[in-house]
Amino acid sequence: MLDQKLIRENPTSVEESLSLRGKVFKISLIHELTVKKKEIDIKISSLQSESKKLSKLIGQEIIKSNANNSPELNSLKKKGNEYRIKISEFEEKQRILEKQINNEIYNLPNFPSKDAPIGKDESNNVQVKTWGYPLKTHNLKSHWEIGESLNLFDSIKSTKISKSRFITLIGNGARLERALINFMLDIHTKNGYLELMPPALVNTESLQGSGQLPKFSNESFKCSNDDLWLSPTAEVPLTAFHKNEIIDPKQLPIKYVAFSPCFRREAGSYGRDTKGLIRLHQFNKVELYWFCDPSKSQEAHKNITSDAESILKKLNLPYRLVDICTGDLGFSSSRTFDLEVWLPSSQSYREISSCSNCLDFQARRSSIRAKIDKKNTYLHTLNGSGLAIGRTMAAILENGQQTDGSVKIPDALVPYFGSNFLKTS
Repeated sequence: MLDQKLIRENPTSVEESLSLRGKVFKISLIHELTVKKKEIDIKISSLQSESKKLSKLIGQEIIKSNANNSPELNSLKKKGNEYRIKISEFEEKQRILEKQINNEIYNLPNFPSKDAPIGKDESNNVQVKTWGYPLKTHNLKSHWEIGESLNLFDSIKSTKISKSRFITLIGNGARLERALINFMLDIHTKNGYLELMPPALVNTESLQGSGQLPKFSNESFKCSNDDLWLSPTAEVPLTAFHKNEIIDPKQLPIKYVAFSPCFRREAGSYGRDTKGLIRLHQFNKVELYWFCDPSKSQEAHKNITSDAESILKKLNLPYRLVDICTGDLGFSSSRTFDLEVWLPSSQSYREISSCSNCLDFQARRSSIRAKIDKKNTYLHTLNGSGLAIGRTMAAILENGQQTDGSVKIPDALVPYFGSNFLKTS
């Protein structure tokens, strides 16, 4: 959430910053509402001040008159009651305006970082570096072809259970998924992250706090009889874990890692990646999440990205790091580094993690602060996949495929999987 004070005092600057996303944002209505609310805030403060003065006079009059029903005292009490009524009326107007302002501000994305590349869409993203040696042999099988030949998963039968874009892992496929989850959690916890396993169902307030609502309501699954949604990412419950808290700054940075199932409609993506593990309605993910001192979030962004990279390096999966341009940034992000893993069958890199610095955007929406330099300050939040499990499995199948149809398991994963190769039974 953007700062109301900033919108009220610098509306032109706000519009210019948001325009870096490649769209026009008109905030005249929000600006008008914030000005009205400030006027009411001042009136309430003035009335409360006058009411306090009056309370002192009433106390003095009670002592002076030694009675509770003198004309002067009754007049003062009547005036005090009038103040209370006026304050109550203005507070109701204040609540209405606050709700209107929040409803409007919730639709505004975060400011792009001044360090992010300027651009309109993904074609303007900037490759920062590559790692590893991409497999570029011709006539390689896709991961879904490998999965079918090794009987690792079944998407056809899954449609009988639910619908398309769901998958059932079978035998070694389920075993490989579990191995990857445990491997990633072990690496990250050894690197100082505290493991959480949050609920898979989250309420509307939690989705608003992380920035998923109202923007992405059409991409989320909602339970019709409850104020609950299937979580699209562990980022949502991890943000809400400290909602409405003032955190001891001595605890910072707080670093969480969480495995969770994720649920997304993938609205607007139909026709893309209809086969395999790349774009499913339900998938598993290991999420990294930081709460940190605002002065240290740039360094934290480098660290969380490095932590996600470490998984790819340990699995010996070629990847590249991409600096996302202003027009392609996620709604809550100020700056994002994408990690894209190499998929040999398509001879292309595909996103496997987005590591984002959201500054105080989510903390402001969720009221998460710390007393820093004797002042309650909104914290900065950062998140990144560490990693998406299905896409990691796809990369292992494609990069590890052998001429005899088997798949070599990365050495670091062998203790978790229990074998060096995936073979037909």
